[in-house]
Amino acid sequence: MDYIIFLVAMAALIYGADFIIKESERIALHFNISHFVIGATLVAFGTSLPEMAASMMAASHAKSDMAVANVLGSVIFNITLVLGLVFFIAKSMKPERDLFSKDSAWILAPVVIFLIMIQDGVIGRVDGIIFLFIMISYLIFLFTSSKEDLEGEIDESLTEKFNWLKTVAMLSIGFAFTIGGANFVIDSGTNIARSLEISEWIIGLFLISLGTSLPELVVSLVAIKKGNADMSIGNIIGSNVANFSMVLGASSLIHPLSVDLQANSFDILIMVSASLMLLFILANKLYNKAGAIFLLSILALFIQNSFA
Repeated sequence: MDYIIFLVAMAALIYGADFIIKESERIALHFNISHFVIGATLVAFGTSLPEMAASMMAASHAKSDMAVANVLGSVIFNITLVLGLVFFIAKSMKPERDLFSKDSAWILAPVVIFLIMIQDGVIGRVDGIIFLFIMISYLIFLFTSSKEDLEGEIDESLTEKFNWLKTVAMLSIGFAFTIGGANFVIDSGTNIARSLEISEWIIGLFLISLGTSLPELVVSLVAIKKGNADMSIGNIIGSNVANFSMVLGASSLIHPLSVDLQANSFDILIMVSASLMLLFILANKLYNKAGAIFLLSILALFIQNSFA
């Protein structure tokens, strides 16, 4: 029964996030917010809502392993699986934006700050506040430094006549699905871990993080189908910034998160390696099957070691 509950709850998480993303875009369009800002903030951060809901719920239940592992797993899957598939499938990717010069700092800085914070084995409330300030800094960066128009990223159905009643109702449904789904994901995931005698860290690292990475996968693949390479890569960069700053920041404010450095050193190393490989790909513009092979190889090592 726990398996069924887990799958249904994951579906609720993802559908709830989808409702919130679309209605947030609708509000932004109504108030004439630029398409770039909509794509770089609401879409990227919106796809991180499942991770945020799951980690915050885990933190509220004092399940630090599950909360932190969900974030690390999501960052790993976003880079290796999502971008790996995008680079492998795309026939030609030529981003107009200079991603390395403009966005590389936002790939590296949250990782470095995370590594510094966990040296004492705890991501505390002060650390959480620092993470949230990083999120604010990223938003300021997006609003002040970017002038591109991501018109192709907006669903045409969102331009229909604006209706506050419908939008508020859909947002309410979305938040109910997301929060409720997160609660059941954590409870059923914990029960599954106990029944299989595996750690909550592995449940968070694989089952929850892989499921909560599905919105990023869908958005990135749709963006590539529309020929929007900038959005596909930008969505992952923005989502990973949000995972570290918004998700870990908010979760640690609810309850300090303990991190066992010795036990989980390999997973942390894989996360760092994936981030550095993404920087290498952006610097050398390897938006092709060669880049995909690099990323998917890291994913294979990650999976092999975790289940060994």
